[in-house]
Amino acid sequence: MGAELLDRSVKPPRLNSLGSRVLEQARDLLQRTEALKSLASRDAEPHGLLRIGLAHPLAEGTLVEPIRALTEKYPRVRVRLLSERTPELFNRLLAGELDVAAVPLPEGGTAPPPLQTIIIATDRVEIVQAAAGNVNGDWKSLGRASWVLNPPGCFLRAGLIDQMSRAGFTPMIAAEIHNMHLQLAFVQAGYGLGLLPARFLVKSNSLDTVEVLRPPSFDLHMCVAIVRAGQLGALEKAVELLEHGIRNLFEAANTNKPATRSRKGAQAKRRKARPPK
Repeated sequence: MGAELLDRSVKPPRLNSLGSRVLEQARDLLQRTEALKSLASRDAEPHGLLRIGLAHPLAEGTLVEPIRALTEKYPRVRVRLLSERTPELFNRLLAGELDVAAVPLPEGGTAPPPLQTIIIATDRVEIVQAAAGNVNGDWKSLGRASWVLNPPGCFLRAGLIDQMSRAGFTPMIAAEIHNMHLQLAFVQAGYGLGLLPARFLVKSNSLDTVEVLRPPSFDLHMCVAIVRAGQLGALEKAVELLEHGIRNLFEAANTNKPATRSRKGAQAKRRKARPPK
């Protein structure tokens, strides 16, 4: 240290005034060193701030369940949530402003390197109209209908346009909306057709208010992925629990099977709703 820390005029030597202050600082440094080691160790109890990004299509009410389970099991973890478009979440991960993000991706898709992608679930995507709608489930009818879709840049919208163009048609877009709940409300009101994840339709109890249309060869899925920039040390177990919780939500919904009401049921409902002549 370049200074005397002990008073050697007495036996045994004892700390002088400067030595006492140095000892106090040294203890603080040792505590901070242990805290740093704990922060970097995945074997430590999860603690600290966990910054989670949720892409718009996944930012809905049931996601509260796995986040609540995380904070109940690991009370020393503080969660900060951000809902944003997927490209913006990728940018924030790369900038070190987020620790992890839950995002939808096209089948076979991954986040841009060096981000790490873990696919945890898949979900069907359905074409829906209002229960009282009169659009048939063929590409020609769908090409004449109005649509309520995500704004440009959405891979689901791009997938629909691609499948329609191969059949020789182009969707007539009446509304471009990011929020799924608002999209569903417009569809239920008969404003246009929608393109919505099956699990969202099931969890929002909407299958009685919409009709699923499935034109020939239509098959569109999205993957749900957990994306991160690298190791998270003491937060690893917390993120693993989050992954597990989101995976369970999709497995419980079982949306790989078509979620649909029969057209017969829908037509019967329409006839019942018509006023007598």
